[in-house]
Amino acid sequence: MKKTGIAVVGYGGMGGWHCRKISEIEELELIGVYDVLESRNAAAEEDGIRAYASLEELLADPAVTIVTVAIPNQLHMDVCIRAMEAGKHVVCEKPVALNHEQLQRMIDASKVNKVLFTVHQNRRWDEDYRTIRHIYEAGTLGKVFRIESRVQGSRGIPGDWRNQKECGGGMVLDWGVHLLDQIMQMIPKKVVSIYADLSYVTNEKCDDGFTVYIKFEDELTVVVEVGTSNFISLPRWYMLGENGSAVIENWAQDGKITMVSDWEKRDAVPVVTAAGLTKTMAPRTSETIKEYPLPKQKADVREFYRNVIKAIAGEEEQLVKHAELMRVMKLMEAVFESGEQNKVITDFEERCK
Repeated sequence: MKKTGIAVVGYGGMGGWHCRKISEIEELELIGVYDVLESRNAAAEEDGIRAYASLEELLADPAVTIVTVAIPNQLHMDVCIRAMEAGKHVVCEKPVALNHEQLQRMIDASKVNKVLFTVHQNRRWDEDYRTIRHIYEAGTLGKVFRIESRVQGSRGIPGDWRNQKECGGGMVLDWGVHLLDQIMQMIPKKVVSIYADLSYVTNEKCDDGFTVYIKFEDELTVVVEVGTSNFISLPRWYMLGENGSAVIENWAQDGKITMVSDWEKRDAVPVVTAAGLTKTMAPRTSETIKEYPLPKQKADVREFYRNVIKAIAGEEEQLVKHAELMRVMKLMEAVFESGEQNKVITDFEERCK
């Protein structure tokens, strides 16, 4: 099998992850890496990986067909465009850019230089996401009217460049780009409105969390939330439909589906609370509901790189498309605008035309 040569720019956490994943894909050959920090180049060589002396040397190597860019966010555009101008196909880490104008310049560079350009939206292969999407698309719960997607931690925002606004730090660009991309992939409906609340608990200038309410057509509301000061985490996914509910607690996919089994038995036994009775909030009796296990889905993130190889060869359409990237970028811009100005965005679809 003829292998496709690939090099990685950046040998930090994600750069190292890419190198390890590339080594598991028989169609790829890792040619080398380059990092601006000599200590990271030395670490790569200790790991048995060639370290280029400069970015120029990497881009001039004819053995390199694909360049993966895994460096701080504010540097993505310049390095990606340089690589494309050198005739290399490019995989960029997320978020692809700091705004949609930068992204457009990158897309234009790919067209001018006739090379593939895509972004590593790897969490499309998260199995918890694949499972909740399967439940939604299968219509298991009937008409779905609310979906909640959350990731929450208690360590605050990371202390490196990720907490610097000018570097593209903050949770909207860090985790938001993943969660919003998942939602936009799952729900092919028009967005009616967007409202966001940004938090600055641990950092005054850079968002360390957010809650976004997205209303889609057909009366569907989606809540996307990221928190970094949560010592008790809420479920990863919570979906409400006319016929039942589904919950996925965590990435391990602990959870269940609970659905109505008998619509005729509507009588409820009132619940006694400290200050009175409630019939409205009384739980359903066991004979009117039934629990089901989650239809857990499997996924292999290596499919991303395998698709890149086939897309370069013209055998497949690339999975992470430019139009999808632009839609999510403009969605994140709307989130910032809503959160910073405390307003509801109602013209999102117009902005995407």
